[in-house]
Amino acid sequence: MGLVVQKFGGTSVGDATRIRRCAKRVAAAREDGREVVVVVSAMGHTTDELLQLAAEVSTSPGRRDLDLLLSTGEAVTAALMSMALRDLGHDAVPLTGGLLGIRTDRGYGSARIVAVETDAIARHLREGRIVVAAGFQGTAPDHSITTLGRGGSDTTAVALAAALGVREETGGVCEIYTDVDGVYTADPRIVPGARRLARISYEEMSELASLGAGVLHTRAVLFGQRYEVPIHVRHSAREAEGTMVVRESIDMERKAVVGCALTPDLARIAIRGIPNRPGVQGTIFRVLAEASLLVDDIIQNESADTADIAFTVAADRLGDVKIAAERAAAEVGAIGGVSVEVGLAKVSVVGVGMRTHTGVAATMFESLAAAGIRIANITTSEIKISCIVPKERGAEALAAVHDAFGLGSAAVPAPARVSATV
Repeated sequence: MGLVVQKFGGTSVGDATRIRRCAKRVAAAREDGREVVVVVSAMGHTTDELLQLAAEVSTSPGRRDLDLLLSTGEAVTAALMSMALRDLGHDAVPLTGGLLGIRTDRGYGSARIVAVETDAIARHLREGRIVVAAGFQGTAPDHSITTLGRGGSDTTAVALAAALGVREETGGVCEIYTDVDGVYTADPRIVPGARRLARISYEEMSELASLGAGVLHTRAVLFGQRYEVPIHVRHSAREAEGTMVVRESIDMERKAVVGCALTPDLARIAIRGIPNRPGVQGTIFRVLAEASLLVDDIIQNESADTADIAFTVAADRLGDVKIAAERAAAEVGAIGGVSVEVGLAKVSVVGVGMRTHTGVAATMFESLAAAGIRIANITTSEIKISCIVPKERGAEALAAVHDAFGLGSAAVPAPARVSATV
């Protein structure tokens, strides 16, 4: 049987009882004859508590210092998981990111993995041990500790699986254990009729993750897609099958839409009256990038001599974005200033079948119109359609499009099959 990488999130290892329960699942995989690498997150709200502690001792803690502090949460869980496995009769070894061989750049707080050196892991596996990996962390070229940012433990798990050669054809799998039992057609907390998907493609999962479906992080899915690592999303307290994230197959195109997502709290920034000349857009978004700000939908409207650019951002970064936008506006000589609109949300539908079905856009827009929901903006990609709607109608919009595409039933109706995207 192939190697299995098992990742347990913070709620799954939130206390001693849960750690012991997860350890039993790890032990069962080992007793089935599989080599096992376990990746663990910090327990419960440990990361938030460490951030609060940092804020109490410093008004501006350094990013390198914060990474060292935050990495201790996963190290604690790894040590405790190793102890629990030893009590179950299995030889286990806890390893931090540096000992695992995860090498990153120096982007403290959101470091990127540049290499995974697997010699130490392979040696422990050959000697019959279960490797317990502290997720979310690595080491920079100067050996300082870095953290991988939001969803970092998912990224650790899939990156390790990729480096260790976990592939479907070898019987390997990367199991992501969490507090839900798979990937749903929508967030079941918002849409009670949402249905668990048995399979989803990497591309669809990546889109849903980027749109706010919190089961998997986008970076982890992209690692899986690049190296064709099969990812199994499962509930940590249940034995039932979850959702397999795998490469696209022909039958996946039978459904125009497989899922929908809600991005619940957005703001829109507009820079008005910018000179309509080459290079202006690059200057504006370079200023935003240098402030480490993520921009979502972008719209440009042109007149003869000037243009207006508007873009959406997460509302919790609005203050920083407004400052950067005003700086960018001044730098390019915008004559109309900067305006801000808050109270927005985004509802999206996703499916690789959009490549070969028409009528998807019409179905989505008609469902929102029937619910009396105004659409403020529309963006599309090859497998996604997104609409900006009023924030207070976001949950209603999600339910409306979910129903319109029949996602709550096993037999999903689709628009007529032809050869256009939308």
